[in-house]
Amino acid sequence: MKLSAPFLLLAAAIGVVEASGHDGLSRMGAHHHNVAHHDLNDAHAKRAKSGRCKTRATSTLVSTTTSTSHHSTSTPAKATSTKKSSPTGLTSSNNANSGTTSVNLSGLVRITDWSCGNSGATEDLTATHGPNGNIDWMNCGLTEGGWNPPHVTVNDVVTVNLYDALKDPNTPFKACSKYIDTFVNYANQHGIPPIIIASIAMQESSCDPHTVGGGGEQGLMQISKDKCGGAPDGNCQDTDFNIRTGTKFFADTLSANGGNLLLTLGNYNGWPKDMTVESATAARWSSCCLCQNNMDYLVQNLNGWYLNKDPYTGSPRIGKYFNLDDCH
Repeated sequence: MKLSAPFLLLAAAIGVVEASGHDGLSRMGAHHHNVAHHDLNDAHAKRAKSGRCKTRATSTLVSTTTSTSHHSTSTPAKATSTKKSSPTGLTSSNNANSGTTSVNLSGLVRITDWSCGNSGATEDLTATHGPNGNIDWMNCGLTEGGWNPPHVTVNDVVTVNLYDALKDPNTPFKACSKYIDTFVNYANQHGIPPIIIASIAMQESSCDPHTVGGGGEQGLMQISKDKCGGAPDGNCQDTDFNIRTGTKFFADTLSANGGNLLLTLGNYNGWPKDMTVESATAARWSSCCLCQNNMDYLVQNLNGWYLNKDPYTGSPRIGKYFNLDDCH
């Protein structure tokens, strides 16, 4: 995300200071840090424990035989992008022997960054790579001097149309079905694919509008208390208000980051630019193990939720580090 616009630490676990030293960065809420996660077979727990967003890039989105949705927003400076697609649904089939999932979609992210190289996008979905690239590319620099992600916009990523996602009987977004029109309405107002906003709700609250985080974060989007001004009758969990407020916050942060989606998502999980494996996992042996940064966060979003796949319960389970599994 060029010069990062750090998130203010709006809410934190009571009495806990992040051992990783990321006090200047925060997600919309701190829900992920404040839920006990002892059963990795529990989908809600796995979602809750997972969450904490360079201009020199050339991108081309190359079509395959079928398609998903792509949104039109402004193209970032010093980047070019070509997209060829016609919106249709995304389907998949599992290959248990190879540990891959074959997906039918409109295109692959084809971005070559001067520092991070090729995206490594593939049609097949594995634990570490898929249509939106490879985890090492998304986490560029994490293991070598500090995280410095390639410039990827909402125009560049492959996403499933949220309405089409709900037509899939295996969709992880069933819990969001009552709020789909609201997600679509406010996401479209900001030129963001609606499934990106719905993915935040899945990650933050499993689309439960009555969720209250450990720091008092409210509702579907787990917005912090300072953002509850103007809520109808003071009800910050009101679904329309909550989604509208959360979407605007994400969109404003995306804009402040020059449209860089990877930088915005990373910041949302508490990732500062130049984060290293050591700093991300510094809290592992502290009293707040869940205060670590989830180093699989980007790939779980881009090759999981955005493609209508549950990154935790699907096959394969998406990720490489699974560093929060150590928190029992």
